[in-house]
Amino acid sequence: MSTDPWGRVDDDGTVYVRTAEGERAVGSWQAGEPEEALAYFHRKFDELAGQVQLLEQRVKGTDLAPAQAEATIVKLREAVADAHAVGDLEALVQRLDALTGLVAKRREEVKAARDMARAEAKGIKERIVAEAERIAEETTHWKSGGERLRQLVEEWKAAERIDRVTEAALWKRLSAARTAFAKRRKAYFAGLDEQREGIRSQKERIVAEAEALADSTDWGQTAAIYRELMQQWKSAGRASREAEDELWGRFKAAQDQFFQARSAVFAERDASLAANAEAKEVLLAEAEKILPVTDARAARAALRSLLERWEAVGPVPREQRDRLEGGLRRIDDAVRKAEEAEWKRSNPEARARAQSAVDQLRASIEQLEKKLDKAQAAGRAKDVKDAEEALAARRSWLEEAERTLAEFS
Repeated sequence: MSTDPWGRVDDDGTVYVRTAEGERAVGSWQAGEPEEALAYFHRKFDELAGQVQLLEQRVKGTDLAPAQAEATIVKLREAVADAHAVGDLEALVQRLDALTGLVAKRREEVKAARDMARAEAKGIKERIVAEAERIAEETTHWKSGGERLRQLVEEWKAAERIDRVTEAALWKRLSAARTAFAKRRKAYFAGLDEQREGIRSQKERIVAEAEALADSTDWGQTAAIYRELMQQWKSAGRASREAEDELWGRFKAAQDQFFQARSAVFAERDASLAANAEAKEVLLAEAEKILPVTDARAARAALRSLLERWEAVGPVPREQRDRLEGGLRRIDDAVRKAEEAEWKRSNPEARARAQSAVDQLRASIEQLEKKLDKAQAAGRAKDVKDAEEALAARRSWLEEAERTLAEFS
């Protein structure tokens, strides 16, 4: 009689497994002892238990997909139900039931994580679309804007997928933004090309005028025209690089031709005027001796004679002209100031006014002195103080008036 709690071998060799529902035949054994038969079918059970244990390890220790785990559980349930094995099959079913609950929980967790990932992905893609639409509507930095749109497409591809309807709607908006940006950029550069063509025409006119003046010998007027043409060139804007370089080369060549010719003529003229500069240096040194002016009339006569000789000498080189002319003007200013001072001293009306001021102040002082004496004699302190202050002020004014009068003597 077998003592195995999970199975037995009948006399005819039939092997049974004991379950909660009763015994079930799982095979037959004709080649040996009943213990060998049970050992064989126990090994079959151990193999099945090993598969359940492996699944438990994968479910608990890895990121096995819930659908794959559930499919494996179904197969193992069928295997346990039809198992040709001896052992605690009910325990295996219970373990599979526990795994079913665990996988269901895992499925909910995966679903929640997937929903969160999709929500995050939706937020990312909405941000991508919003930025793309802003670039399409606002930016005029075409190179950086185009590069950023390409980066946004790569960010879109790297983000998780979301539900098909929302994904398609957002992608449609992203595509529309890229198309709108491309159209705006194309229109801008088309307008820029048209604008540059207008600038090119304007600069061709400037260059033609500059080239027509290159041989001019009207140095002053032509130099002024070239300055005006340069201002027109700067304010016209830029043509295409190729046209700009070619036209600027022609404009500069014409300008250089004129100014080099003018410089050569001026250099030759300045060389011929060097002797005049030396003569005016001598005259300036002679004029310096007029200073300081002690006799305005004599100084003016000497300067007048010197000026006649100065004009007779003629022009000097440009780099010396300002210094020489400035030196002579300084001496002329000193003589003129001396003449003005002399006229002021000899002006009879001004002298009479100065004398009258002195006389009035002296009379006022005399009256105040009498008033002070009376106040002191009467002991009127306030009147004494007022008289003394008035006398001090008028005596100060009298000193200034007498100095002014002395200038006329």
